[in-house]
Amino acid sequence: MEITEFATYLIKGIVKNPDLVRVSAFKGDEDTTILEILVSSEDMGAVIGKAGKNAKALRTIILAHAYLNHLKNVKINIDSF
Repeated sequence: MEITEFATYLIKGIVKNPDLVRVSAFKGDEDTTILEILVSSEDMGAVIGKAGKNAKALRTIILAHAYLNHLKNVKINIDSF
């Protein structure tokens, strides 16, 4: 499973509006992959969680998936629209 599909699967499981979740991957400098996660503004609370615990857990799981698929230097940006 590709990293964007995996991240989309994880995020859609915790938001109220799964149809509004957008995940894109971009190539940055020097083999850096930037993963952009966009959710609706009302779902940001669920994605970030209390004191950022959900966001930290999501980053850990996504980075572990990237490691298992031999992707290095993955940066994750979570934002709303």
